Amino acid sequence: METAALPSFDPLPGATEVDAAVIGSGIVGLSAAWELARTGLTVVVLEADRLAGGVTGHTTGKLTAQHASVYGTLRSEHGEDAALRYAESQSAALRHVVEVSEELGIDCELERRPAFTYCVHPEGVDGLRAEADASRAAGLSASFVTETGLPFPVAGAVRVEDQAQFHPLAYLRGLADDLVARGGRIHEGTRVTRLDHGNPCRLTTDSGATVSAELVVVATHHPVFDHMLLTTRLTQHRDLVIAGPVPARQDPGGMYISRENGKRSVRTSPLADGRRLLIVTGEAFTPGTGEDTEAGYARLQAWAQQHFPGVTITHRWAAQDNSSTDTLPLIGRMPTHGENVYVATGFAGWGMTGGVLAATAVAALVRGEEEPWGGLYDPGRVGSPLRSAPTYLKAQWETGKHFVKDRLDALGDGTNGPAESLRPGEGTVVRAGGSPCAVHRDDHGRLHAVSAVCTHLGCLVAFNNAERTWECPCHGSRFGIDGEILQGPALSPLERHDPDEL
Repeated sequence: METAALPSFDPLPGATEVDAAVIGSGIVGLSAAWELARTGLTVVVLEADRLAGGVTGHTTGKLTAQHASVYGTLRSEHGEDAALRYAESQSAALRHVVEVSEELGIDCELERRPAFTYCVHPEGVDGLRAEADASRAAGLSASFVTETGLPFPVAGAVRVEDQAQFHPLAYLRGLADDLVARGGRIHEGTRVTRLDHGNPCRLTTDSGATVSAELVVVATHHPVFDHMLLTTRLTQHRDLVIAGPVPARQDPGGMYISRENGKRSVRTSPLADGRRLLIVTGEAFTPGTGEDTEAGYARLQAWAQQHFPGVTITHRWAAQDNSSTDTLPLIGRMPTHGENVYVATGFAGWGMTGGVLAATAVAALVRGEEEPWGGLYDPGRVGSPLRSAPTYLKAQWETGKHFVKDRLDALGDGTNGPAESLRPGEGTVVRAGGSPCAVHRDDHGRLHAVSAVCTHLGCLVAFNNAERTWECPCHGSRFGIDGEILQGPALSPLERHDPDEL
């Protein structure tokens, strides 16, 4: 986000009519808007905050069809044909980015690199050998290797050739410029709070502005206007990310990921001075569970400095992703919202290729063509209920547990501690007037108090001590210390309380 030089756009001023309205301006939203605009439709993009400033603005920019150990999972849960179509679609998305970048002359620092899934412990080798076999069977140029460019030995790795990495916001800047040149409009600071589906659909924003559109694409990471169907099929997780410059000689020459040690993902990107920016991701956790994220950052930094001596960490952030309970993303017409509302979600951390293929798939459906991957990603699919049931039931159990247990803790004696005991930088949930209250003491000693009840579906939020945010463990909504929305699916802020009344 520091180097993208993105343009800025005014909020939607009033009522407007278009062929297509796209909610969200990440890689799904802008890609879909561009695909629809180049078919001749009038398009408006509505972004609650700033252009590509959400999930896409926090990605690590891998553009690859090699998604950890997904092909073995797909083959066992959905069959070899599903694994083949998955690999074809993800690879097609990678090629599409290359082609569009060349067509529009976008300099997005695209580099061809191999992608690796590795393990350092011998017990992981058999699984990676099986993944290499499954990846090859799905059509990828995959092999099992024991040597990589990492600065430490591995027990084994799956290597997939001819993958890529890029600067996603530089790519989206090019799409945004061309979209506007084609007559498309983008409005930042415009949160859509209501979607009335029909023919046409009607969108209402937080300022009262309205949009009438023949079709709508919901590209908000979490499908904010679906409360019961798709929401129950998604789980949330966050990853910590650190970055810092290293000499070019320390570049490991590829993109790497391991599920060991709370996940470790490594790549570099080019810097103007000839060095490389080392990007390390890991310490995955579920938002809203109150985990010590500062300790997670410390572990991640120690790992990076152990394996890349001399690196100075200059940036840190966290990324949030959601996954479907049957492994496959949800892309297509949104169930229960008619024939002209589309959705894309559940990319499991692989949203760069997933988002681009979603945009091309939605555009194909709008043109009246068959969904190009044979309904593999259809949000209304029944799928393989017996195989995916354990993951689905676990997700619902976790949601129900938080909804009931956290509420009982906050309303009974099991609070997180009295507000007066908070030190600067800390936050807790207390009982205030019979209701759960989220309280934070800032660095100046002032208390900030808001309702602890998430405005999405009523679960209780918990404090993230590194980002100083309130996070919902049920569906991943995030709020600032004064209750403002940082990330959906919540559409309204947490109610403010008077800290003097605690």
